[in-house]
Amino acid sequence: MAVVREFTLPDLGEGLTEATVVRWLVEGGGVVAVDQPVVEVETAKALVDVPCPYGGVVTARFGDEGSELPVGSPLLTVAVGSTAPAGPGARGDRAPEEGMGEAGAGTGPTTSGAASESGAGKPGGAAEGSGNVLVGYGTSAAAARRRRVRPAAGAGTAEPTRAQPPEEGPVPVISPLVRRLAREHDLDLREIRGSGPEGLILRTDVERAVRARSAAGAGAGASGATGVTGAPGAADTYGMTGAESRALAYEGLPGEAERIPLRGMRGAAAEKFRRSRQEIPDATCWVDADATELLAARREMNAAGGAKVSLLALLARICTAALARYPQLNATVDMAANEIVRLSAVHLGFAAQTDRGLVVPVVRDAHRRTAEGLTAEMARLTEAARTGQLGLAELTHGTFTLNNYGVFGVDGSTPIINHPEAAMLGVGRISAKPWVHEGELAVRQVVQLSLTFDHRVCDGGTAGGFLRFVADCVERPAVLLRTV
Repeated sequence: MAVVREFTLPDLGEGLTEATVVRWLVEGGGVVAVDQPVVEVETAKALVDVPCPYGGVVTARFGDEGSELPVGSPLLTVAVGSTAPAGPGARGDRAPEEGMGEAGAGTGPTTSGAASESGAGKPGGAAEGSGNVLVGYGTSAAAARRRRVRPAAGAGTAEPTRAQPPEEGPVPVISPLVRRLAREHDLDLREIRGSGPEGLILRTDVERAVRARSAAGAGAGASGATGVTGAPGAADTYGMTGAESRALAYEGLPGEAERIPLRGMRGAAAEKFRRSRQEIPDATCWVDADATELLAARREMNAAGGAKVSLLALLARICTAALARYPQLNATVDMAANEIVRLSAVHLGFAAQTDRGLVVPVVRDAHRRTAEGLTAEMARLTEAARTGQLGLAELTHGTFTLNNYGVFGVDGSTPIINHPEAAMLGVGRISAKPWVHEGELAVRQVVQLSLTFDHRVCDGGTAGGFLRFVADCVERPAVLLRTV
C-alpha cells in the first residue's frame, strides 16, 4: 500500500526564510525518483534546484510558478511505493493561500530533511533517506517534528489527517512573514479576524488592521487626543506611533500607484542596505586620481599576448595590496562579543547588476590571485550572476567589496557598506578632464575613488591612508609592483 509523504521547502541556508517558485520540474500524477530535482526556486541569493527525498507518484504540488513560499511550507506530496499515477482526484495542484507554511495549532513546521522514517526515502521502504544534501539540509537527517498530511484522494493511505485547532484554541497558525508584519506594527493577532481558510490570517488581513488603526489614530489626533488607546510605543504630536504614521502616509497614495514586492534578490539587497545603515556608523572619504598611466599599463599588458586583463581586475589587485598594508579594513565587528574581528584572508566581493537585481559575487582568496587570475574568476562569476547560476558559497562571506559604479556613467557616489563588512571602495567613471600633470595643464583620464568605512574599526587616518595608497597605485602602477 502506498503511503503519502509530504515534502516541505527545506532550509536553504544563510538564514533564508522564503523562496519563490520559478519552475516546476515535475507534473502532478508523474513519477519522481529519489533525489530527483522537482522544483527550481529563487532565493534571496540564487536559483536553486530542490531535490525530493522520496520516490513515487506526485499526488499534489503546492504553489504556482511565481508564488513565494516560506521555509517549511509544503512543496508536494508523493505516494511512496506507488509506481503508477494515482487516481484523478490525486492531481489537485493548488497554490496555497498565504500563510499555509505551517499546519494547524499545536504542530510546528516540518524541519528540513523529514525523510528519515523507515521507508520514507525510497519506494518500498528500502532506506531511511536519500542522503542527498542541499545547503543546510540533509535528506537523511531525522525530523524533530513531523507534519501530518491530509491524504490526497485516491492515494490509498491510512495516515491521519492534519490536526485541527481546537475550537477554544489560540489564533490559527500563520506564516512567519505575516507574523513578522504584525510584530512590526505592534498588532495582536488574537484581535484580527482571518479571511483565509478556517479563519487563517493572511497578509491582507494584517494590512487592513493597520489601516483601520491608522484611521482611528488620525481621528484621535485631529480631535486633540495625545495618544492612541492600546498602541504601544512613543506617540508623536498627532497621537500616533511611527508605524501608524507611516501606514497613514501609505493610505494617502493614489489608488493607481504600482506596488512592487521586495522579494528575492531585490528584497535581500534592500534588507542589507537597511541593516548596514542601521547598525554601522559609516563615514566616507574620496579623492580624484589620474588613471592615465593605469590605462596605459593595461593596454601594454594585453598587447603582450596571453590572457587578457580587465580594468576591474587591476583595481581588485590594487585593493588586495592596500588591504595587506591596512588590514584594519579587512574586518567585521562582533557586537555580541564587543570585538573587532580582523580577517586574514581577503574574499573580495564586487557589485554586479543583473535582471534580478544587484548581487555581490565573491572572489575567494583574492589576495592569492594574479591580475590574470582575478580577471578569469570575475568573468566567470559575472556570467553566472547574469544567468542566475551562482551558488550560495559564491555570494556570501565576503570581507571587502569593490563597487565599479562608473559603468553607469556617474563620477562619484557614497557606497553603502555590504553588511557585515567594514568597508567598500567605490570607483566612478574614467573620463577626460583638465589636470595638472608635471607642472602643466593637460587633458588626463581622471577617476573619483570613494571609500566608505566602518568608523568602529579604524579612524580617518587609516581610511585616508588606504585610499591614498589606492590612488597612488592608480596614478603610478609601478607602486603596486613594489608591494608584491
